[in-house]
Amino acid sequence: MHEEDMPVNAALKSYLETRRSIPAFQMSEPGPSRGEIEEMLTLASRVPDHGKLAPWRFIVYAGDVRERMSLELAGMAMARKPDMADDMIAVEKSRLTRAPVVIAVVSRAAPHVKIPEWEQVMSAGAVCLNLVMAANALGYASNWLTEWFAFDEDAYGVLGIADGEKVAGFMHIGTPKMHPGERPRPALADIVTFAGE
Repeated sequence: MHEEDMPVNAALKSYLETRRSIPAFQMSEPGPSRGEIEEMLTLASRVPDHGKLAPWRFIVYAGDVRERMSLELAGMAMARKPDMADDMIAVEKSRLTRAPVVIAVVSRAAPHVKIPEWEQVMSAGAVCLNLVMAANALGYASNWLTEWFAFDEDAYGVLGIADGEKVAGFMHIGTPKMHPGERPRPALADIVTFAGE
Protein backbone atom coordinates (compact mmCIF):
# COMPACT_ATOMS: atom_id res chain seq x y z
CA MET A 1 0.00 0.00 0.00
CA HIS A 2 1.35 3.41 -0.95
CA GLU A 3 1.60 6.09 1.70
CA GLU A 4 -0.91 8.30 -0.14
CA ASP A 5 -3.46 5.43 -0.04
CA MET A 6 -3.26 4.92 3.71
CA PRO A 7 -5.84 6.68 5.88
CA VAL A 8 -4.42 8.91 8.61
CA ASN A 9 -5.86 8.61 12.10
CA ALA A 10 -5.63 12.31 12.96
CA ALA A 11 -6.39 11.88 16.66
CA LEU A 12 -3.74 9.20 17.12
CA LYS A 13 -1.19 11.18 15.12
CA SER A 14 -1.88 14.30 17.20
CA TYR A 15 -1.53 12.29 20.42
CA LEU A 16 1.83 10.83 19.37
CA GLU A 17 3.06 14.27 18.28
CA THR A 18 2.27 15.79 21.68
CA ARG A 19 2.52 12.90 24.17
CA ARG A 20 4.26 13.92 27.39
CA SER A 21 4.74 12.33 30.78
CA ILE A 22 3.44 14.24 33.81
CA PRO A 23 5.70 14.03 36.89
CA ALA A 24 4.11 11.79 39.52
CA PHE A 25 4.16 14.56 42.15
CA GLN A 26 2.04 16.70 39.79
CA MET A 27 -0.81 14.20 39.82
CA SER A 28 -3.82 14.17 42.11
CA GLU A 29 -7.18 12.51 42.62
CA PRO A 30 -9.28 11.30 41.04
CA GLY A 31 -7.47 8.20 39.96
CA PRO A 32 -8.89 5.47 37.78
CA SER A 33 -11.60 3.18 39.13
CA ARG A 34 -11.07 -0.57 39.34
CA GLY A 35 -12.99 -1.00 36.09
CA GLU A 36 -10.83 1.60 34.37
CA ILE A 37 -7.67 -0.04 35.72
CA GLU A 38 -8.81 -3.38 34.34
CA GLU A 39 -9.51 -1.74 30.98
CA MET A 40 -6.05 -0.16 30.96
CA LEU A 41 -4.42 -3.50 31.76
CA THR A 42 -6.40 -5.23 29.01
CA LEU A 43 -5.18 -2.62 26.51
CA ALA A 44 -1.62 -2.71 27.86
CA SER A 45 -1.45 -6.49 27.36
CA ARG A 46 -1.88 -6.17 23.58
CA VAL A 47 1.84 -6.12 22.75
CA PRO A 48 4.26 -8.12 20.63
CA ASP A 49 4.88 -11.34 22.57
CA HIS A 50 6.91 -13.96 20.69
CA GLY A 51 5.61 -17.40 21.67
CA LYS A 52 2.59 -15.98 23.51
CA LEU A 53 4.42 -16.40 26.81
CA ALA A 54 3.03 -13.29 28.56
CA PRO A 55 6.44 -12.93 30.26
CA TRP A 56 5.15 -10.13 32.49
CA ARG A 57 2.46 -9.46 35.06
CA PHE A 58 0.95 -6.49 36.89
CA ILE A 59 0.76 -5.48 40.55
CA VAL A 60 -1.73 -2.69 41.32
CA TYR A 61 -1.03 -0.44 44.31
CA ALA A 62 -4.09 1.63 45.19
CA GLY A 63 -5.70 2.96 48.34
CA ASP A 64 -4.13 2.74 51.81
CA VAL A 65 -1.64 0.01 50.90
CA ARG A 66 0.43 2.65 49.07
CA GLU A 67 1.14 4.56 52.28
CA ARG A 68 2.05 1.44 54.26
CA MET A 69 4.44 0.23 51.56
CA SER A 70 5.95 3.70 51.14
CA LEU A 71 6.72 3.83 54.86
CA GLU A 72 8.32 0.38 54.71
CA LEU A 73 10.47 1.44 51.77
CA ALA A 74 11.39 4.66 53.57
CA GLY A 75 12.44 2.64 56.61
CA MET A 76 14.77 0.58 54.42
CA ALA A 77 16.23 3.71 52.82
CA MET A 78 16.78 5.43 56.19
CA ALA A 79 18.39 2.33 57.69
CA ARG A 80 20.93 2.38 54.88
CA LYS A 81 21.51 6.11 55.11
CA PRO A 82 20.89 7.26 58.70
CA ASP A 83 22.04 10.81 57.94
CA MET A 84 19.41 11.30 55.23
CA ALA A 85 18.17 14.90 55.01
CA ASP A 86 14.60 15.64 56.09
CA ASP A 87 13.49 16.58 52.58
CA MET A 88 14.74 13.24 51.24
CA ILE A 89 12.99 11.39 54.09
CA ALA A 90 9.76 13.08 52.98
CA VAL A 91 10.42 11.93 49.40
CA GLU A 92 11.04 8.36 50.54
CA LYS A 93 7.83 8.31 52.58
CA SER A 94 5.79 9.35 49.53
CA ARG A 95 7.23 6.98 46.89
CA LEU A 96 3.93 5.21 46.14
CA THR A 97 1.54 7.95 47.25
CA ARG A 98 2.35 10.71 44.78
CA ALA A 99 -0.25 9.42 42.30
CA PRO A 100 -3.61 7.83 43.16
CA VAL A 101 -2.65 4.55 41.48
CA VAL A 102 0.72 2.91 40.84
CA ILE A 103 0.98 -0.21 38.70
CA ALA A 104 4.13 -2.30 38.60
CA VAL A 105 4.93 -4.04 35.35
CA VAL A 106 6.91 -7.09 36.42
CA SER A 107 9.10 -8.94 33.96
CA ARG A 108 9.09 -12.73 34.24
CA ALA A 109 11.61 -13.17 31.43
CA ALA A 110 13.53 -16.42 31.73
CA PRO A 111 15.60 -18.78 29.59
CA HIS A 112 13.41 -20.56 27.02
CA VAL A 113 14.15 -23.27 24.49
CA LYS A 114 12.87 -21.11 21.62
CA ILE A 115 12.19 -17.51 22.71
CA PRO A 116 15.25 -15.34 23.47
CA GLU A 117 15.13 -13.84 26.94
CA TRP A 118 15.91 -10.41 25.47
CA GLU A 119 12.69 -10.56 23.41
CA GLN A 120 10.74 -11.33 26.58
CA VAL A 121 12.30 -8.31 28.31
CA MET A 122 11.42 -6.06 25.37
CA SER A 123 7.83 -7.34 25.51
CA ALA A 124 7.63 -6.10 29.12
CA GLY A 125 8.94 -2.72 27.94
CA ALA A 126 6.22 -2.64 25.29
CA VAL A 127 3.65 -3.33 28.02
CA CYS A 128 4.96 -0.34 29.98
CA LEU A 129 4.54 2.04 27.06
CA ASN A 130 1.13 0.59 26.19
CA LEU A 131 0.02 1.13 29.80
CA VAL A 132 1.19 4.75 29.71
CA MET A 133 -0.81 5.28 26.52
CA ALA A 134 -3.84 3.34 27.79
CA ALA A 135 -3.99 5.59 30.86
CA ASN A 136 -3.78 8.65 28.60
CA ALA A 137 -6.52 7.23 26.34
CA LEU A 138 -8.83 7.03 29.37
CA GLY A 139 -8.07 10.66 30.24
CA TYR A 140 -5.44 10.19 32.96
CA ALA A 141 -1.88 11.39 33.28
CA SER A 142 0.79 8.73 33.55
CA ASN A 143 4.50 8.45 34.22
CA TRP A 144 6.82 5.44 33.83
CA LEU A 145 9.31 5.43 36.71
CA THR A 146 11.72 2.92 38.20
CA GLU A 147 13.60 4.46 41.18
CA TRP A 148 15.94 2.61 43.54
CA PHE A 149 13.49 0.00 44.81
CA ALA A 150 12.87 -1.29 41.28
CA PHE A 151 16.41 -2.68 41.38
CA ASP A 152 16.68 -3.63 45.04
CA GLU A 153 15.77 -7.26 45.72
CA ASP A 154 15.51 -6.53 49.45
CA ALA A 155 12.54 -4.27 48.60
CA TYR A 156 10.84 -6.95 46.51
CA GLY A 157 9.26 -8.60 49.55
CA VAL A 158 7.53 -5.31 50.41
CA LEU A 159 6.35 -4.84 46.83
CA GLY A 160 5.16 -8.38 46.12
CA ILE A 161 7.88 -9.17 43.57
CA ALA A 162 8.78 -12.88 43.46
CA ASP A 163 12.22 -14.47 43.18
CA GLY A 164 13.47 -14.42 39.61
CA GLU A 165 11.27 -11.45 38.64
CA LYS A 166 12.40 -7.93 37.81
CA VAL A 167 10.57 -4.62 37.71
CA ALA A 168 10.22 -3.15 34.23
CA GLY A 169 8.63 -0.03 35.66
CA PHE A 170 6.18 1.57 38.03
CA MET A 171 3.39 3.37 36.18
CA HIS A 172 2.05 6.30 38.21
CA ILE A 173 -1.48 7.23 37.12
CA GLY A 174 -3.75 10.09 38.17
CA THR A 175 -5.28 13.40 37.18
CA PRO A 176 -2.78 16.07 36.08
CA LYS A 177 -2.50 19.22 38.17
CA MET A 178 -0.94 21.10 35.27
CA HIS A 179 -0.20 20.82 31.56
CA PRO A 180 3.44 20.02 30.84
CA GLY A 181 5.53 22.06 28.44
CA GLU A 182 7.48 20.52 25.63
CA ARG A 183 10.99 19.20 26.17
CA PRO A 184 13.87 18.91 23.72
CA ARG A 185 13.68 15.94 21.37
CA PRO A 186 16.57 14.49 19.37
CA ALA A 187 17.01 15.62 15.79
CA LEU A 188 16.26 12.80 13.36
CA ALA A 189 19.64 13.36 11.69
CA ASP A 190 21.29 12.36 14.99
CA ILE A 191 19.34 9.12 15.50
CA VAL A 192 18.42 7.80 12.04
CA THR A 193 20.49 5.88 9.52
CA PHE A 194 19.09 4.83 6.15
CA ALA A 195 20.97 1.67 5.24
CA GLY A 196 22.86 1.95 1.96
CA GLU A 197 23.01 5.75 1.98
